[in-house]
Amino acid sequence: MHSTPVPADPAVDAMVAALPKVSLHCHLIGSVAPQTVVDLARKHAVALGRSADDLYDHSSYEDLGEFLRVLDVIGSLIRDVEDFSRVTYESLTAGGADHGVLYREVHLSPPGHPGVPYPRILEGVLAGARAAEADTGIRAGFVVGICRERSGAAAVELVEQVVEHRADEVLGIGLDYAEVNGPPARFAEAFRLAGRAGLRRTAHSESGPPHHVEVLLDELGCSRVDHGYHVVDDPAITARCVAERVPFTCTPVGSDIGRYSGSGDGTHRRIAEMVDAGLLVTIDSDDPPMFGTDPTHDHRVLAHALGWRRDRLAALTRNAVEACWLDDADKAALLARVEAAVAATPDAPPALQEDPA
Repeated sequence: MHSTPVPADPAVDAMVAALPKVSLHCHLIGSVAPQTVVDLARKHAVALGRSADDLYDHSSYEDLGEFLRVLDVIGSLIRDVEDFSRVTYESLTAGGADHGVLYREVHLSPPGHPGVPYPRILEGVLAGARAAEADTGIRAGFVVGICRERSGAAAVELVEQVVEHRADEVLGIGLDYAEVNGPPARFAEAFRLAGRAGLRRTAHSESGPPHHVEVLLDELGCSRVDHGYHVVDDPAITARCVAERVPFTCTPVGSDIGRYSGSGDGTHRRIAEMVDAGLLVTIDSDDPPMFGTDPTHDHRVLAHALGWRRDRLAALTRNAVEACWLDDADKAALLARVEAAVAATPDAPPALQEDPA
């Protein structure tokens, strides 16, 4: 069941189901299916106090603190190689390929798994990703997230581990958790270390001032921004990001519930403003089951709220190909798959315009 209901429309449903998707903003911990959480709790003898049916309270997540509390509980249940392999496989298959996702860059949060060494996390997620690709053809890379609620020194230590245990599938680092508790400049040293090691860089900026986007670009060396809806509040910064084709990975349903992208009224006007301003916007699902969504549904809500149809939505997927961290040859191959799938996607009739009278 989706947390954000939309009108029944078979034509829109067929369109969004067939659209190819490229996923750049999906957290592993937040993509664990409810039944899997229950299974892991049973395996590790942890009392949840909830069933799979009422595990995720979507409406409560407009409180970021409550959302992160639940996220931490789930992360604490993913402990051994088998656990990491299972949740990665499920995120990429049932949560990805089954919705037309051709490629996903999965955000990992090592600090969210207390006591679990980074090499164990890496072993498990790589096993899950390789099995998912073998079974469905979906490809995956990984983004290691720094918890901004911890110290700059802890961030440096995590990047050092990523560099020491370097794997080709680990493409870069990110910065997540509550922006108000960890302004980006605190992590400049860790991000510079990652840059010297050849790692790509991104960071969440969901609630800070527009100036934080400049900090991400100039001090942290980020090549894209996660969320970043507030950028359109500053015309000069917006113009710079348009000129430099800075990608913004937006998450319609989760950000609407969390009120990061506006008032939580379902209009998705911030995303529309970003696209209309000429920004390079991509669409993903953030923490799909926790927010009661999936890659298909996030496209569905935009189709209904904004009247966007195949070509407008497919443009967002092309943006994601441009913004992803594959090399040029792999990007070209991915774009070819996207174009073939778009050509086979049935368009839905234009949305009816309301009579102004």
